[in-house]
Amino acid sequence: MLLLMAMASGALAQGPKILFFGDSLTSGYGLTRQLAYPAVVQSTIDSLGWQGEVVNAGLSGETSAAGARRIDWVLSAHEKVDIFVLELGGNDGLRGVPLASTRENLQTILTRVQAKHPQAALVIAGVLIPPNLGSTYTDTFATIYPHLAAANDASLIPFLLEGVAANPELNVDDIHPNKLGHQIVGATVWQHLKELVAARQVSVGDAQNLEGRGSVDPTTTEDTDDDRR
Repeated sequence: MLLLMAMASGALAQGPKILFFGDSLTSGYGLTRQLAYPAVVQSTIDSLGWQGEVVNAGLSGETSAAGARRIDWVLSAHEKVDIFVLELGGNDGLRGVPLASTRENLQTILTRVQAKHPQAALVIAGVLIPPNLGSTYTDTFATIYPHLAAANDASLIPFLLEGVAANPELNVDDIHPNKLGHQIVGATVWQHLKELVAARQVSVGDAQNLEGRGSVDPTTTEDTDDDRR
């Protein structure tokens, strides 16, 4: 309804800021950030004629503990965050980090986002790990994401790499998507963001009456990300 009202009133003045916070799957290992899946989401928003700004705050090699230490710095750089997408934990699983620690660190990140941006919609991107550490660890790891989503009233992307993982034609190595892989991941993510973005389109008239709207920052487009995940 909000989107229809905005469109009826004329040009859209502004839309949501979408902050992607993750590891090399988000930063775009082996590619430029302009080809990583957050940029695919930005292109989709633009192609629809909608308003919205995507920020790629992915960092290769990031663990949940490192993310918990970095989140305050990232949030301090953005006065406005309307949708927060968390994609972390894969590096923990590959390293055999205790599951309780991973869960606690991810919750810390979500709690800090909610404290600074209580209006922000939360989205959690689930990842899966190979069974190298045994089925108990692997299966329990997979439950972290739905449990966090339920506990934080967050939307859940069950498996970020759905349709991409383990396909050599869609990956630059055993883990990281290539350009085509990121396009597929972007389409998967968009299916879970579409309604959130649509609901946050703001008309010119409405925007003039809103308070606390800061200026937007350009989408991050850094050089090739060649660090390991």
